[in-house]
This record gives sequence, C-alpha cells and structure tokens, in this order.
Amino acid sequence: MPVPDQNRALKSLSALWLAIICALMVAVSTPATAVTVSGLYTVEVPVTGSGPDALAQGYADGLARVFVRISGTREVLALDGAKALMADAESLLLSYQVLRGENGDSRLSMAFGAVGVNRALASIGAPVWGANRPLTLAWVAVEDRGVRKLVTGTGEGLADTGDSGIWTSAFARAAQERGLPVTLPPAGFSDNRELLSDIWGQFTGRVRTASEGVEHDVLALVRVSRSGSQWRAGWVFEGAKLNSSEEAVSADTREALAEALVNRWAELYASRYAVAAGEVGDLPQVDIVLRGVTSVTDYGRATQVLEGLTPVVSAGASRLKGEQLTLRVAFSGELDQLREYIALDSRFVPVDGEAQDMPQPRLTSPEAPAKPAQTQPGQISPEVAPETAPAEPSMFTYQPSPADEEEAEQAFESLYQVLYYRWQPVPVIVNDGGQ
Repeated sequence: MPVPDQNRALKSLSALWLAIICALMVAVSTPATAVTVSGLYTVEVPVTGSGPDALAQGYADGLARVFVRISGTREVLALDGAKALMADAESLLLSYQVLRGENGDSRLSMAFGAVGVNRALASIGAPVWGANRPLTLAWVAVEDRGVRKLVTGTGEGLADTGDSGIWTSAFARAAQERGLPVTLPPAGFSDNRELLSDIWGQFTGRVRTASEGVEHDVLALVRVSRSGSQWRAGWVFEGAKLNSSEEAVSADTREALAEALVNRWAELYASRYAVAAGEVGDLPQVDIVLRGVTSVTDYGRATQVLEGLTPVVSAGASRLKGEQLTLRVAFSGELDQLREYIALDSRFVPVDGEAQDMPQPRLTSPEAPAKPAQTQPGQISPEVAPETAPAEPSMFTYQPSPADEEEAEQAFESLYQVLYYRWQPVPVIVNDGGQ
C-alpha cells in the first residue's frame, strides 16, 4: 500500500502529465505534407586538381552554391562580407573528397556544416531558409509548333521518353541545384486532353481533383510556349498562401527556362519561409518527435536522457498529440553530432522509415548515378578517390511525414530537419560475451 509521500508523488506526476496534455494538445486537422530536404549542405563542383589552390577555389565555389540554396536567393553573393566568408570556406567544411574521372577531370565533393553555414549567413544579414520546404506538384503544359504536351514523370522521379523527357530532366536538375522539392504528375495523365486544356487556361478545378492522389503542398499550373528562339513560362500557384496571380519568365533554351522558373520559385518560397538573420541566434534548436510516450514517467526519462547528452543545452516539451511528444532541443555544435550522441542510447529508436509512408519524389535527373561514399561528418578527408566521378550525383532525399496544417507550417519555418524516434523505455543491453 503506498505511503503518503508516495501518494503525493504520484498525484504530482499525474498533475504534471495532465498539465502537459492540456497545454500541448491541439485539434487534429486535415493532413498536410511536411517535406524535409536533406543534402542541402552537400555539393559537388569541378576542380582543376587536388593542389591547395585548386581546393581553395573549389571550397569557395561550393560554398557559394550552398549559400544560394540556404538563403533562397542569388543576391546573397553580392552582400558585404560574402566574399570573405567564401574565401574562408574551408573552416565550414565537415568533409570533402576529390573524385577523379576516367577522362582525367576532377570533381570536389563537399559537405558543409548546417549550423556553421546558417551562422555565417546570419553574420552578413542574409536570410536563412530551413530544411523543411513545401513540396510543389508542377503541372507543366508545353506548346511547341502547335502541339501541346504534358510534362510528366514515371512516379520514380525519372523522365519519360521523347521531348517531354528533356523538360523533365531540365526541371529536375534546376530543382536539385536550388534544393527545391518539386514533383511531376505521373505519366498516366499525359493523354488527358481536358486536363491539358485546363492547365493551359490555368483553371484549377479539374487539376485540383487530379492532384488528390499525389502528395503536395502547393500546386503550380505552368504553360510553356515558344516564339522563335525564345521560350516563355507563365504560372499560377495554389496553396501555401502564395500569390495566385500569374507570373512569367523567359529564356533562350529549355534548360535556361527551367532554371529561371525554379530560381523564381525558390525566391518566392524563401521570401515567405526564410528566417531573418536576427532570428537565427547562436544556439541552434531542433524538434525531436518522440513516439510511444504513454506516461509522465516516459516524458521525464526521455527529457532527462536528452539533457544528459553532451551537445544538449536544454530540452522541453512543445507539443503532445496522442502518444507522440515533440521536444524542442537546444544544442551546441552541429546537428549530425547531436544525432550521433542520441544514437548511442538504445532507448531512442530511429523511425525514419515510418516517416516515409508516402511516395517519395526525387529530383535526380535520369542520367545521374549514385552518389559516392563520403567521409563521416566531422572528418576532413583529403584523399583522392580513384573511382569515376559522376556528372552530377543525387544530392537530395526526402522525408515526408504526415502532419496537420499547424505542424507543417511550423516545420516550414524551422531551420533544421525534424528528428523522429520511438521511445523504448527499457534500453537494450548488449552482452559483450555474446550471452
């Protein structure tokens, strides 16, 4: 039978748990797609060799591309102080590798630290656009020599055949360069003439209905036409509270048009979701979603474990829905280091696979081979890899996760990807003796 002190303790724990539930419980609304883009701080550039001068130029070129991805605008490169940061790009590196091609050319593959890059951008007054970005479903109708076609994908992120495939590849490469999640409708819609007509007229009704089976945050209805040697793309958005009036860009080639279009989209998204320099702060914060939290004891132990990790400065609950607890964790160092520390405790079981129940769009171009192995974060590798250097490896993967509208909106305004784990109250103990 519990003694009075135990009763008081139990009542206090129950009251605390009830307070957490009351403070954090939110109403469930229509599911949305929260898409985390990983690989934003990884880049590959051509270099003239593996000497110090060639590497220094490669670091600067790579950091410039990362700055554009993370700020959302090319104007960042013209800000005061940007050139000095790029001249010292090596200080922001986590790892690098020189790759040699069969024809003797060299490419430099680099991974920069997310926290370091974000702070560097903030130091020159640049905005910082986080890893959680809206997924755009682009319905692109192209008219060329009087013939209209729909640009589609195969559902695996690969181009279809023919002229449409050229457009698919062009959009894929442009989106990959800017770190913008873009997906195309499956090839099954290619023969739907009514839908094609609506896209050209930018009527959203039927397009919205057709989009119900494809994950997205924003719909883009794009019509592309050619006049002489000039290509033009006009589009309207639906979703994410973006301006729904038509905008347009022009270029001389398909590839340049896709690049101009995606660049403009990235700027529009970044203007809405990027964090102002003054809000970045010296202490990064990340949301950790912990599933399987069924009691106040689970909450207390999980928080205690996190607070005991070397990189963690503080950890506290920010949201509770059912058995899913979201903890806001402030940490020092780089995010990869925090993940490595968490991985050492078997009570935190990664559930990235569970967060990928939805079909995953890919931004890889059809000819892009697999990305070569890299060194672990925190290790600088000057080694020259003898294997063939790829033309442009896949830099981005996606972690879609079901979320309500409020969660998605908060995620889009967060600088770092959301980490997902399942709480296992009893740690797994490994017996070195094999027993």
